Amino acid sequence: MNSTIKPANPQGKGLVALLDSLQQAKQQLVVPAKNLQQISSDLFTSLFVLNSRIRFKPTAGQTYWLYFKDTQYRLSLIAPEQWSPARSGRYIGACQLQSDLTWTLALSDDCAADPAFLEEIAGRRRQLEQKLQQAETIDAALPVYLETLPYYSRVLASALAYSLKQSMQKSGISGLSYRQAERLLAGPAE
Repeated sequence: MNSTIKPANPQGKGLVALLDSLQQAKQQLVVPAKNLQQISSDLFTSLFVLNSRIRFKPTAGQTYWLYFKDTQYRLSLIAPEQWSPARSGRYIGACQLQSDLTWTLALSDDCAADPAFLEEIAGRRRQLEQKLQQAETIDAALPVYLETLPYYSRVLASALAYSLKQSMQKSGISGLSYRQAERLLAGPAE
């Protein structure tokens, strides 16, 4: 009988690892104050990326590539020139995790020139704007815990919510509704 015991969870994706990952991310955050438009834009782009399949732990400052294949978006370590579209799927764009745990996405030339794709993105953006406007406070619309996301996406979404909340506190819009934050940005009535 083999006395070597394999760990039950070799990738460390348990509750303790999740909490440790979140705590590490929070300690390393450098978060600027952001206005409502920046919060909304960062939230949209980040959720678009995080709703893809991610099977690795992304690090800030590293470039990753987003693809679409078989009805699913997925983030990859492999650049488009390193494999064929038949294997990778449609190249959507280059993504980067920022130091404040928000994501950027630079669309590929193909996607940036595709009206159908741009309309899909615009529709998703409108849905997020509606969700933000309907929430009691902007904070309530942040992705604190999204059970439907895979592990790394879930950890990063929770850390994103923490980061954006810190940005909103610095800019004075935390705890406000979307309309209140808009009025604050507009300044005093003349």
